[in-house]
Amino acid sequence: MSANDRVLINQMIEDRRNARAVPLSFDAAFERFASEHALHGFGLSEEEVEAGVIGGANDGGIDGAYVFLGGRLLHEDSEIFQQSSAVSNVENGTQLTLWLVQAKTSPGFSEVALDKVASTCANLLDMEVDETVVGVLYTEDLLARFRLFRTALTRLLSRHPTVLIKFSYVTRGEASEVHPKVQAKAKILEAQFSNAFAISTGEVEFLGPAELWKRASTLPSYTLELPYRESITHGTSHVALVGLGEYIDFLSDETGAIKSHIFDWNVRDYQGNVEVNREITASLQNPEAPEFWWLNNGITIVCSQATAIGKRLSLSDVQIVNGLQTSYTLHETLHELYVTDPADPVFDRLVQVRILVTVDQAARDSVIRATNRQTSVPVASLRATDDIQRQIESYFLEHDWFYDRRKNFYRNQGKSADRIVSIPLLAQSVMAMALGQPDYARARPSSLLKSDADYRRVFSAKTELPVYLWLAKAQRQVDEFLQSMSDPTSKAQHTNLHFHLAMLGAVDLMGRVFSKPETLNNAAREDVFPRTVRLEELWGSLQEQFEAFQRQNRSGPDKTAKSSEFVGYLTSNLGYGSLRRR
Repeated sequence: MSANDRVLINQMIEDRRNARAVPLSFDAAFERFASEHALHGFGLSEEEVEAGVIGGANDGGIDGAYVFLGGRLLHEDSEIFQQSSAVSNVENGTQLTLWLVQAKTSPGFSEVALDKVASTCANLLDMEVDETVVGVLYTEDLLARFRLFRTALTRLLSRHPTVLIKFSYVTRGEASEVHPKVQAKAKILEAQFSNAFAISTGEVEFLGPAELWKRASTLPSYTLELPYRESITHGTSHVALVGLGEYIDFLSDETGAIKSHIFDWNVRDYQGNVEVNREITASLQNPEAPEFWWLNNGITIVCSQATAIGKRLSLSDVQIVNGLQTSYTLHETLHELYVTDPADPVFDRLVQVRILVTVDQAARDSVIRATNRQTSVPVASLRATDDIQRQIESYFLEHDWFYDRRKNFYRNQGKSADRIVSIPLLAQSVMAMALGQPDYARARPSSLLKSDADYRRVFSAKTELPVYLWLAKAQRQVDEFLQSMSDPTSKAQHTNLHFHLAMLGAVDLMGRVFSKPETLNNAAREDVFPRTVRLEELWGSLQEQFEAFQRQNRSGPDKTAKSSEFVGYLTSNLGYGSLRRR
């Protein structure tokens, strides 16, 4: 069986490699595959997995590094790094996780690999580490991921977080046949992680082909059963009263974790320790409180089919579109109690669940908007349901491209990753090329659309649909060019400059700088973009200007890439003129 698992995993990775316009090496493809499936419970997008991959030499034995807060992936522009108020909304005791991955195509697990990770972590988990000293040992990508973790921990201290440091060691060897010496080294590494901070625990896991195959071949299920106590049915839709115990079961996967994928269409993330969630927790902990469903607006589920069997509803294509705060708070407050004492009286309390059956995407979006308009959801959170978003998705589909308005929707359908474009990536492409601000696109990888003003600029009804597709294809072409170079760019350099190169490609086509998307109408209709030879010339010029600006201004690469002054310096020096920023 193990040999078969290895063959299947190898073939799956080869299929993914060959589906790309610029195939990765097998080792690089294995690193991404390993990271994706080590973190399979988080439902990360292709771009999120890629962002955590540590490329090139000096990786310290770590091929992937990811930081999560309460199960949510943190980015350099996440709210806790920008706003003090965001920190105060984090629930006391929330878990901060640093998840490290090492992926090797070797046929076994070695002590040396664990020793290398131990040495790296001893250096980079030091809260007083001098990066100018250790910078010669490690790539900037790795330093940045650990810096993100240390910064998050520092900012969250007032919320008394718990810390989990987890290491997934992935090879093509048998995880059930790890040598005792390697197992002993893993225990030592776990102890090192646990002793790193007074509030930390450490975990090490071994993953081989059998574990990878099990995870890779298991798609998240959207067909679920929901037991209920009472219900009212109208047509094919239902309003049900569901016991809290049954609802906890409905929400939990086989490991007890919440099924995050059934919230993919929700308009906002879990808000943590905000007042409404504290009130939910207080009512659950008070045995004298009124009926739970009297005090709560309940849950709204949309699905494509609902079949009643006794007092159970079989639901297809489940998405919880309203009630995420209630659901997460119920799960956080009651899950452990449900495991140890499912007969506790609290589980006889009820929550109201509305089950709305429709296969009409526009109707689903209307439900999402209507149910969330009744609460204090920022307008920005409803954007995936906007008409312009559906129009872009439809236009992309007509041209065999896939606009991932709903996270991982097309990946779960097996569509080519090269043709899947997320909302954040398209927004960054618009900002960089059509609006002339690659610095802004670089500086705000996850928060670009949280501003109403930015959203209206990026997704304007005045912008023709072909322009959006052209921008997505142009950015993909730039990324593929950088990946295919004989001397590939470092991960840090790619992150810092790929939007700048895309912007240069667009202004080179026009012969001047511009900041209006309609400037690209003809280019989009003719489907033209600078060819590889010209991109090579532009890339060389970009690197020269990037290095010169850093020398003249004594500015580091990250700061320079996020600088509007550098953009003006770049375009002026290359003869395209410069934009006046508002």
